[in-house]
Amino acid sequence: MYQPQIGDALELLDTPSMLVDLTLMEANIASMMQRLQARKVHVRPHLKTVKSPALARKLLAAGAIGGCVAKVSEAEVMADAGIEDLLITTEIIGQPKLARLVSLIQKHPALKVVVDSLAGAQALHQILAEARLEINVLLDLNVGQNRCGVNPGADARTLAHHIGTLSQLHLIGVQGYEGHLQHIHNPEERAQRCRQAMQILVETATQLRTDGFPIDIVTTGGTGTAEICAEVDGVTEVQPGSFIFMDTDYHHALGSSYANALTILSTVISRPTPTRAVVDAGLKSLSTDSGMPELKGQDDIAYHPGGDEHGILTSTDNATVPLEIGDRLEFIPSHIDTTINLHDYYYAHRNGILEAIWPVATRGKVQ
Repeated sequence: MYQPQIGDALELLDTPSMLVDLTLMEANIASMMQRLQARKVHVRPHLKTVKSPALARKLLAAGAIGGCVAKVSEAEVMADAGIEDLLITTEIIGQPKLARLVSLIQKHPALKVVVDSLAGAQALHQILAEARLEINVLLDLNVGQNRCGVNPGADARTLAHHIGTLSQLHLIGVQGYEGHLQHIHNPEERAQRCRQAMQILVETATQLRTDGFPIDIVTTGGTGTAEICAEVDGVTEVQPGSFIFMDTDYHHALGSSYANALTILSTVISRPTPTRAVVDAGLKSLSTDSGMPELKGQDDIAYHPGGDEHGILTSTDNATVPLEIGDRLEFIPSHIDTTINLHDYYYAHRNGILEAIWPVATRGKVQ
């Protein structure tokens, strides 16, 4: 059985395969770092996008101060690979997760976590006290997404003061993620609403400093808002992730700011009628939670899933589809994070020649 090797041409790859254009990816990284470093904020990329220590190290080499992860299981993989400065951005609740966290902190004490409730803070304190460990925590604040996060104002201050009584927890920052604003297509609306969210975040940080807490970290922002957040006085770091590869959803919101560097290579396996072609990339290869993927370079052909293994291509004007059995096509995912989670490997190429093969090391790490 053929095994892909560095130096192989892309024509040798089986399909579906996940491709990374290294020239475009490197340009995306350089562009983001240049834009944000000019604004004097730190970049802490969210590694739930790349799911790869190899790519995390590339981001660190480009100037990132550390990384974010969403789950304890992701932190285990990244920390064991030498990525020490990690922030887990999702609340850690339940004995199984807390026990895993303790084991992780014992080996990687620089780890930071977020809390948004009295119950969560108390449970974290108790298990750390039993293990004689301490940890730096950030207050997770609701800045309008209405997902996790303590409400600003009295609720946030009450929680902060409670954390202040817990000897194993050290409150050093606040996190506020405006995820509901990332994909707003109108740039003026996105900027206006983002600044409103940032006002809530930085005002809360100021209140907590007035109350005596050493709030050194104010972290926020995704790919769609990072540059806006970075212009707000008081924001110290941003958490973009998707910029490294991009997807159609972000591209429609941000335009050509970053290139679509990741595609899914697929093959036309059937041509039942002149107006329909079928490829070997279905729901197991391309996620559709943010809409349909797009065929690279052919706006007049629409994709929709035909099941787990099949994708159906039709012309947007019901005309003949100019494809033949055996044609190899590249699709741009609509949501990069969930599509990457469907694949085992990145096949990274430059000018059609493989330069690297990276495992998707945190694929399926949902705990």
